[in-house]
Amino acid sequence: MSELSTRERIHPGTAPGEDYHLEIVGEGDFATADMTLSIGPAHPATHGVFRIVLEMDGERVRSARPVIGYMHRGFEKLAEYRDYRQIMALVNRHDWLSGFSNELGVALAVEQLMEFEVPDRAQWIRMLMAEWNRVLNHLMFVGSFALELGAITPMFYAFREREDIQHMMEAATGGRLHFTYNQVGGVKIDLPKGFLRTSAELTTITRKRLVDYRDLILGNEIFQARTKGVGALPTDVALSFGVTGPTLQATGLPEDSRVTEPYLKYGEIDVPVPVGENGDAFDRFFCLLGRIEASLDIIDQVLDHIGPGPVNSKLPKMVKAPEGATYVRTENPLGQLGYWLESDGGRTPWRLKMRTPSFSNVQAIPYLLEGVLVPDAVAVLGSVFFVVGDIDR
Repeated sequence: MSELSTRERIHPGTAPGEDYHLEIVGEGDFATADMTLSIGPAHPATHGVFRIVLEMDGERVRSARPVIGYMHRGFEKLAEYRDYRQIMALVNRHDWLSGFSNELGVALAVEQLMEFEVPDRAQWIRMLMAEWNRVLNHLMFVGSFALELGAITPMFYAFREREDIQHMMEAATGGRLHFTYNQVGGVKIDLPKGFLRTSAELTTITRKRLVDYRDLILGNEIFQARTKGVGALPTDVALSFGVTGPTLQATGLPEDSRVTEPYLKYGEIDVPVPVGENGDAFDRFFCLLGRIEASLDIIDQVLDHIGPGPVNSKLPKMVKAPEGATYVRTENPLGQLGYWLESDGGRTPWRLKMRTPSFSNVQAIPYLLEGVLVPDAVAVLGSVFFVVGDIDR
C-alpha cells in the first residue's frame, strides 16, 4: 500500500447527457497490485546472462533476488587438470574485460608458491599492461552505464578510446581480449618497438578526452537526476557484503590492494585512489572515471621507471610447485581478486579457488534495490559493476 496526497478524481455523469464532475480525494491509501517481475535471464542492462527476480508493490521494488549460474563453466575444477602454464589460457576468460589482470593473479600465486624470482623489467611491464587493461575495462562500463540510462553517444566515445588501446595491446600480446601474455616467471615476450612511446601518447590523448565524459555525463542534469541519491550504499553495509573496487570506494573508503598490500612494484610509486561521499550511483560512476585518470597517472610513472633487462626467467621443462598453499590478492578493475592455490607437489594444482570481485559485488544488489522504483532499478544495476562470467566462473 502507498499513500496518495490530496488529488482530483473525475467521475462520469450517472444520467444520459450529464456532464463529468470532479471529486476531491483526501489523503488515504491507494490499492496497488503485488507482482513478481523477472528481469532476464537475458537483459541488455547486464554484462552477461543474468537474472534478477523482483517482488513489486506497484512500481516499487519490495525485494530483489539475483539468480546466478547461467554461465557456470567450472573453471576451478578445470584448473586441476592443467599444469601451471596451461591455466593461464583459462583464467583470462571469467572476466573477459579483465583478461590480463586475471592472468596476473595466477602467475603471482604460482611464483609465490615456487619462490620464483621475476626480473624487474617483467614486473614493470606487468604493471603497465595491468593498468591499460583497467582503463579498457572502465571505458566499457562508462559507455554501457550511460547507454542503460538512454544515452548512446558515450558508448561511441568509449569505443573510440578502447580501439586505440586495444590495437596497441594487440601489437604486444597478439590478443584483443584473451591476452595470455603472462607466464610463470615473467611475460611471454618483450614489448615491441615503439610500444612505450605509443603508451605515452595514448595517456595524453585519453586524459584530454576524459573531459568529454565529465561534461557529457557527469555534468548532464538528466544523468544527475537519475543517479544522485539512488542506490546509496553505506560503508559498513558494503564491507559486510564483501564489496570491493569502485563500488566500495564510492562509499568513501580508499581500500585498494595496490596500496594496502602492494605487489609487483606498486609500493615504489604513488597510487591515487579516488573516493566518493554518498555511495550512490552517481558516486560509483564518479569513482569509475577517477580510476581511469589514476591508471593514466600510474602508467606515466611506470614509463619513467621501466628499464632494460630480461622479461622472463628460464623455467624447467616440467614445472612443479612444492607442496603447500598460498593466497594472493590483486586489485582487478572491478575489485579485489583473490586466488587460493594449493599444491601436493605435482604438475597441476591440487586446488585452485577464486574470490572474484563480481560475485561479492552482486551480493549488495538486494539491499540497493529495496524500495526503489523500477526505472531506478536499471540505474542501480548499471552502477554495480560486474561481469556475469566473473560471478559464475
